[in-house]
Amino acid sequence: MTTAPQVARLLTLAPYLQQRGCVDVAEVAADFGVSSRQILNDLQVLMMCGLPGGLPDELIEIDIDLAREEGVIYLKNSPMNRPLRFTRDEAVSLMVAVEAVREVADAATVRAAEAVIDKLSALLGETPPVRIDVAAGGDEVRGCLAEAIEGHRQVRLTYDGLARRGTTMPVVDPVGIESRDGASYLVAWALDRGDWRSYRLDRIADAESTGEPVTDHGAPPDAVGAVDDVPRTVTLDLDAGAAWVAEYYPTREVTNLPDGGVKVVLPVADPGFITGLLLRLGPYVRAVDPPSAAVDALDEARAALGKQVSGSH
Repeated sequence: MTTAPQVARLLTLAPYLQQRGCVDVAEVAADFGVSSRQILNDLQVLMMCGLPGGLPDELIEIDIDLAREEGVIYLKNSPMNRPLRFTRDEAVSLMVAVEAVREVADAATVRAAEAVIDKLSALLGETPPVRIDVAAGGDEVRGCLAEAIEGHRQVRLTYDGLARRGTTMPVVDPVGIESRDGASYLVAWALDRGDWRSYRLDRIADAESTGEPVTDHGAPPDAVGAVDDVPRTVTLDLDAGAAWVAEYYPTREVTNLPDGGVKVVLPVADPGFITGLLLRLGPYVRAVDPPSAAVDALDEARAALGKQVSGSH
């Protein structure tokens, strides 16, 4: 049975012998601080190691008789010296990672990443080269954003948001691009919201530098919320006057409250549904969880109130 110290020694012994090829047993024992007998025992184990498959030419081959009788270790075959070959799955996985880097990199890194992808595609025998679909937007948009980030300039986005049910044109101070969950995001300070936001690159239809310098807002937090993050469910705490919601709409959970109110958990397929429902319920809504689900309803309510005030003058 191999012990932990022996395993650790074997991991070092293999490259040690590969580098030397032929060496005295006594010298190896002295270098590793063990007896010559222990080194001979280690060689017996090492001869069973090699590449997956276990065929004769895939195992480390040592002249064990020469080591025992003459005290000399001679490494006949070392498959560890062969260049590693990627399996198809390994190569594709690496391509996905490099493609993710390519989508958020500067021009020089993009060229290097594309060269790596082309070589991996050639290795796989793919013609034309394989391209991995990463949600990262168009080249022109990414180019404009990269220049704005490097030049510390504001950008006006044409953003086809999901949660806001339409296209908006926010002006932002961009600070960087990051990838998560198979998509790339622009991290920026949103001037209209006065807070950090992230925008999915594949939903940015256009980007244009305003020419204005960005303002220093400090470092963004580790997790910047996306402007179109859509919760899977929304919990509403409602007054008694809106208890009908529990019977009228599909729910995941309903809790009747002592004062006649109700707490309902609603599934969300379309964020516009929640916005419309909140505007309809108005003062009957006590609380919304997560609070971000109520942002659009609040914005629309304020906009409508502003129009009424301006129209009364």
